[in-house]
Amino acid sequence: MAKRTAGYTSSGIGKLAALPALLPEFDQFARISSLKKKPDAVIGWGLKPTSVRARRYAQRRQLAYIALEDGFIRSLGLGVNGFQPHSLVVDETGIYYDASRPSDLENWLNTATFDAEELAQAERCMAQIAHYRLSKYNHAPDRPINSNSRGRVLVVDQTAGDASIHYGGASASSFDQMLETALAEHPDSDILVKIHPDVIAGKKQGHLLNAAAHPRCQVIGEDLNPWALFDQVDHVYVVTSQLGFEALLAGKQVHCFGIPFYAGWGLTHDQLPCHRRRVKRTLVEVFAAAYLRYCRYANPYTLQSATLEETIALIADQKRQQERYRGRWRACGFSSWKRRFIGDFLGPAAQVNFQTEVAANKQPDERQLVWSSRIDADFKRQHAHHMANLWRMEDGFIRSVGLGVDLTQPLSLVIDSQGIYYDPSQPSDLEELLNSSHFSDDLLLRARYLRERLVALKLSKYNVRGQSEVELPQDRYTILVPGQVESDASIATGSPHINTNSGLLNAVRSAHPDAYIVYKAHPDVLSGARVGALDTKAKRLYDLDASDIDIATLLERVDAVHTMSSLTGFEALLRQREVSTYGLPFYAGWGLTQDALSCPRRTRSLTLDALVAGTLILYPGYVDPTTRQLCNAETVVSLLEQARNQKNILTWKQHLYRCYRNLLIGRH
Repeated sequence: MAKRTAGYTSSGIGKLAALPALLPEFDQFARISSLKKKPDAVIGWGLKPTSVRARRYAQRRQLAYIALEDGFIRSLGLGVNGFQPHSLVVDETGIYYDASRPSDLENWLNTATFDAEELAQAERCMAQIAHYRLSKYNHAPDRPINSNSRGRVLVVDQTAGDASIHYGGASASSFDQMLETALAEHPDSDILVKIHPDVIAGKKQGHLLNAAAHPRCQVIGEDLNPWALFDQVDHVYVVTSQLGFEALLAGKQVHCFGIPFYAGWGLTHDQLPCHRRRVKRTLVEVFAAAYLRYCRYANPYTLQSATLEETIALIADQKRQQERYRGRWRACGFSSWKRRFIGDFLGPAAQVNFQTEVAANKQPDERQLVWSSRIDADFKRQHAHHMANLWRMEDGFIRSVGLGVDLTQPLSLVIDSQGIYYDPSQPSDLEELLNSSHFSDDLLLRARYLRERLVALKLSKYNVRGQSEVELPQDRYTILVPGQVESDASIATGSPHINTNSGLLNAVRSAHPDAYIVYKAHPDVLSGARVGALDTKAKRLYDLDASDIDIATLLERVDAVHTMSSLTGFEALLRQREVSTYGLPFYAGWGLTQDALSCPRRTRSLTLDALVAGTLILYPGYVDPTTRQLCNAETVVSLLEQARNQKNILTWKQHLYRCYRNLLIGRH
């Protein structure tokens, strides 16, 4: 089949990283000026001024012009701040905001039928958007507005020159008419008037800034999540803003003074008619047409196509992480290497001040962050009055391709306000999350798919390659005993009785004299960087040394895992193996493992998918190493899959650091 080429004139189109995934009907994309032969079609930004050349070229050459626009759920942040779109509108007829002529979206709503499966998907996605309070952009803080008004009415301004105003059959006077109507129709209410922040700052012109002079109007000029506004009102007045459709999703009465894509279908109170729109549509049908058919989705970090559900999950996870860490931070005692990525995990709404030590004179709204392994007994004595308010940071559970000891930058970290997941001597955010969270159906479904994918791809924490073949007896109960770094804090705090690899092997052999025991040393111990070697007696207690065997291969073949507190126990649970714990790892005490110790704080029985949802989706933070933007667990799994297919060789810097650590730092 001949390759199809899409030509464009706008440089911005060429910068869309996921364009091939969003427009798979084309094999290549090129600037029209550089093409030697005529393209198969021309693509451009809707009816924007930058598209004029492209549209004229298409008309002269009798080529199809395909209009592109950002989708209705675009990204966490703004394009000008480096956030690539997660979605794109693709229209071969017109464009959704041009009410003067048909568009693909309008034609579908006039003629299409929607089957039960598509409508059910639309209902699920609508519910998820409302639950996660998502909008087109999702960078603005989601906090209650300061309103002392009786306002149950919201009036939405738009910036002057917005193309949707003119093409939506409206003008500047439409905004005055809208405000006057809202005041007249709600004489006993105060009116909240949402002004674009750039208008307040004087960077752009709006239409309703003078509303501040009216005694019943309260101007809202700060950047806010629209759902924070919807919480305050029953009626929403718009000209053509997409915020009107989001208000419909929030169950509000919407009044339109222009003709946006969602007007004219019987869902809104319309001042202007659109005679082409001939049928009544339900909200679910309009959503299905606009968000499922009209928009296309891709993950801008993996550059793979995506579903709307996957896009909602990714942006909701980014938003949750950003909101949790919004504000001022004092990061104390971090190495120069860690300083390179700490801010990425705190997100774009955090301001980070790096200091050498924990300080007594921090600002009241400033949170102090410390790498968890620094908090030893001396640290606790020295900073006793700060301990209750310290946040701790540690590697996540899906970390990297390569070991942390070799300065491989992490893809995930955990940031905990109470303790840290591996220390059962005190509560942690993970423990609280697992004890008290409501795990929604969509979250549990994500957890199941994530678990199945990790198992299918044979992924683990570090993803260091090992041999993929192992000979194990078929007729004996086989136990894997994973070695740990014996100075590991999870052993010091959570495994008081058995705290060495030799002691663990002795306990397992005593309890299971006839079992076939497989021992795998910890990779950091094998690399020579950390301590944990077995004594001579212990080396006679196992049947097979599998230190060079890939951990995923072993977990597929054994019947059970016995561990002090190793993450391997959690990875065994993912594969539905029997797990026995001799300490108190984070995954013990929830009814999924056989435990030698108990934790009275852990009062809930969990399903495996609930444990996965809390541990891998909600608790850690994830960052894409290329863009340095927040992402989520599913994205990191895809990035790991891509990275693992490349050769993983230590750099000269990593070799040098390994020698320095072994010789000068010591193997603690």
